[in-house]
Amino acid sequence: MSITTDQLRARAAGSLWLRLAAVALPLLMIAPALWNGYPLLQWDTGGYLARWYEGYLVPSRSTVFGLYLHYGEGFGFWINLAVQSLATLWLLQLTLRVLGLMQTFRFVAISLSLMLSTALPWLASMLLTDIFAGLSVLALFLLVVGASRTSTLEKISLFVFTAFAAATHSATLGVLLGLCAAGWMVRPFLGGRLPLAGLTQASLTIVAGGLMLVSANYALSGKLAWTPGGYGVAFGRMMQDGIVAQYLNDRCPRERYKLCPYRNALPASADEFLWGKSMFNTLGRFDGMNEEMGTIVVQSLKDYPAWQAGAALRAMGQQLLHVATGEGTNGWIPHTRGIIERYIPAQAAPMRAARQQNWGVNFDDVNWLHVPVALASMLALVALLAHALASRRLDDLTLLAVTVTLALLGNAFICGVISGPHDRYGARMVWVATFVVLTAAARRWGEDDKAR
Repeated sequence: MSITTDQLRARAAGSLWLRLAAVALPLLMIAPALWNGYPLLQWDTGGYLARWYEGYLVPSRSTVFGLYLHYGEGFGFWINLAVQSLATLWLLQLTLRVLGLMQTFRFVAISLSLMLSTALPWLASMLLTDIFAGLSVLALFLLVVGASRTSTLEKISLFVFTAFAAATHSATLGVLLGLCAAGWMVRPFLGGRLPLAGLTQASLTIVAGGLMLVSANYALSGKLAWTPGGYGVAFGRMMQDGIVAQYLNDRCPRERYKLCPYRNALPASADEFLWGKSMFNTLGRFDGMNEEMGTIVVQSLKDYPAWQAGAALRAMGQQLLHVATGEGTNGWIPHTRGIIERYIPAQAAPMRAARQQNWGVNFDDVNWLHVPVALASMLALVALLAHALASRRLDDLTLLAVTVTLALLGNAFICGVISGPHDRYGARMVWVATFVVLTAAARRWGEDDKAR
């Protein structure tokens, strides 16, 4: 069959689009860092960077992610951003392909829309675990649902990526574990829609991620242990809700706690207590207070179950609404700056010269768009699920929408209940809802075009 001139031109144009996208999209995905002149840093970045050098475990700082950052030091951490950018684009296109919706123009349009209207490029431009939270949800979905439409190499890559993401942060591991548990519970009702092999592989990523984390902890600290800090973070949230003060008032007359003398002077926020200049420092921080905080957390759950349940539901609801981009990413990051200057002096000069370190990064303008887009995306996701339920349409896109909805709820519960509501925890996950909504809209437009 002969090929017409118009067909040749169309193929050439498509090939040009593909080449342009292959070059431009990875750079645009980390455009905030390129504009900043250095990878974006956050309050917590220094704690991860220091793990290689300090050789001991600290609360909520994954050694796995610390090692990942360490291996990028010689390249000014730009190699880390390259990995994050390429991994993001790979998972976006692979998801579209598994859904049967992959077209070059559609992929470029959706990618650009996400870059302009969500926190995604800011997350990809940052030396922090947050980019892997949302990406891991897509990877887990692809492992389960896309088993018959992905190659062996892709399955291995998805497995390794998901296990790594689980090892970077306990909240991410918790969300993935919850998704797997939900998958096993509904599988008897869905049968072949959730293949046994895919669900098993997805579940094993949690095991692999846990082993990865414990192994890294042992390699760096000599301790065969999980990353510490769970009780301290939960204690901070309970203190913020007033539960700790009530518990101390009830117990201190007959029991001796280190915090009893301070029960009427507790800080108003968990962040002020754990990271500010509070009695927590005076009493030995985590080393001196971990046992007592654990006791108070466990006992207060028993003593005030209704109060705890109400506080948890409020925190979860509030967390769903905390979605602004950029929390903790400003010019005031003294710990992270100090870690870089002490342990990686070669990076000190370019770090100091960046816009962020000179207070040139402001998220007010981007959040004018990001926040309403995020909130609208969650509402649209609910509408999408309601329409699918009404029409009894359970296709792969609906399964993805269900997966993302459960991930958002799980993330809000884990982060809101344990750490307390923060914009950072919402922003790192909600962009996936926008991706699902854009994908559904693209499919609808495609169906309308075919109908014409």
